Amino acid sequence: MTLSNKIFHLAAMILALNCLPQAIAGVNTPGIDQRQENQEERIEQGVSSGRLTQGETNRLEAQQDRIENAETRAKADGLVTPAERRHLRARENIASRNIYRKKHNFRHQ
Repeated sequence: MTLSNKIFHLAAMILALNCLPQAIAGVNTPGIDQRQENQEERIEQGVSSGRLTQGETNRLEAQQDRIENAETRAKADGLVTPAERRHLRARENIASRNIYRKKHNFRHQ
C-alpha cells in the first residue's frame, strides 16, 4: 500500500468517525422516550389509585401507542428531524393534558 493510499484511507476513516456521532444523535430520542415512560407511569398510578376507569385507561394507552408508532415512523429513515421532534412533543403535550384531565374528572372506578 502506497503512502497516498494510506493517507486516503486514514482521511476516510476520520471522516466516517466524525459523522458517526451526528448520525447516532439524529436517531436517538431520549427526551421523548423518558417522557413516554413518565406518562405511562402516570397512567398506571391512576389505575392503581382508582382515579381512571377502564375506558379512560384504554383510551390513554391507545394514545400512548399511537405516539410510539409515530416515533418509530420518524426513526425509520435513520434521522428524526427537528420538525418530527416538534410533532412528537406536541402529541406528548396533548397526551399529558388528557392524562391530567382523566385523572382529575369525577369518574372513578
